[in-house]
Amino acid sequence: MSKPDPFGFDMSVSTAKKKNPRGRRGMSGASETSTRLCEHEGCELPGKFRAPKAPDVLDEYKWFCKDHVREYNLKWNFFQGQTEAELNAQATKDKVWERETKDFRDPEARAWARLGIEDPHQVLGDNATRNPGKQGVGTRRLPPTERRAIEILDARDNWSKADVRKSYKALIKVLHPDMNGGDRSQEDQLQEVVWAWDQIKESRNFK
Repeated sequence: MSKPDPFGFDMSVSTAKKKNPRGRRGMSGASETSTRLCEHEGCELPGKFRAPKAPDVLDEYKWFCKDHVREYNLKWNFFQGQTEAELNAQATKDKVWERETKDFRDPEARAWARLGIEDPHQVLGDNATRNPGKQGVGTRRLPPTERRAIEILDARDNWSKADVRKSYKALIKVLHPDMNGGDRSQEDQLQEVVWAWDQIKESRNFK
């Protein structure tokens, strides 16, 4: 049994909750202190149950009554709008709680090795050049994430979004197990490619 504080302070958790009931939620998930009305059109019941506004806005909420939050949750689809490749990439991440081990080898070299090529210059044979320069690279200023994204997609910063998408699709055909005969050895690079396209497709720097 704990002794009373000689200075008259009660710092227990239970006392703190009684003094500050803001945000208290019951066993059913209802916010006991909410004064909102249900956001469902035509409903005037108290909105004591919250639900995220959208898959990409998980820290902002809509408030509903018990029946309408159930209806809202039944229609909820976190993966709405994603491609099959993106779904598979996310499933692979979820298997290791999005803490997958990064391959220390060069992903570009591994991609060429799958085609039996040790050096990309072998594709051109005698027409290959050892010093092709930086033609068409462009000099636009981009955020670090977008600069990294176009490098992963083997694109250029002066390309249009449609051109970058073509490069993205070409990489997906090579890396995705459903399109390359079931080879899953390139899944790490596949995830990088999907991430890179996410940066570009939402960017305002590419028309």
